[in-house]
Amino acid sequence: LDALQRRYSTGNAGEHAYRADLEALLRHLAPGVEVINEPVNVTKCGNPDFVLTQGPIPVGYVEAKDIGKDLDSKQYREQFDRYRKALDNLLITDYLRFQFFQHGQLAADLRLGTLENGKIQPDPSAFQRFQDQIHDFATYVGQTIKSPQKLAELMAGKARLLQSTLEAAVQHDEDNQADTALR
Repeated sequence: LDALQRRYSTGNAGEHAYRADLEALLRHLAPGVEVINEPVNVTKCGNPDFVLTQGPIPVGYVEAKDIGKDLDSKQYREQFDRYRKALDNLLITDYLRFQFFQHGQLAADLRLGTLENGKIQPDPSAFQRFQDQIHDFATYVGQTIKSPQKLAELMAGKARLLQSTLEAAVQHDEDNQADTALR
């Protein structure tokens, strides 16, 4: 939080400026887990800012927004919904608030601090619970599929996600073609 405060107080730091601090914190609290900032094509639902892996196996994904951004804002809803539906173990943060999702459901919502009058005010009472949540997050084990019914349900969900992603991509392409034609 001290490092975040130093950067924040410059007035020149944005969302990406704090990523190294978050990466260092995750590495410290989750030894043995690889933390990759800006992973390339790790999901079919988009690319969250970080992926945590144990060897080649992804165990969790992190999406970070700038300090002070409202994680409940409508502007993030489509992106966050897409991630929650597709990623079994997801952390969404503004570097002060941390929302942990498992299987699309909110598992924990913690604040390590708040932004008051341009200063980050730490909340030490949340530190131990945060450490415990990060440990759980980094040691997540995906569910084992034990029945054809469960497999069908999971595949149907993935198919719906893929369909909506493709429809959005086609619409975006059509909009771009229409813009080009108007010029």
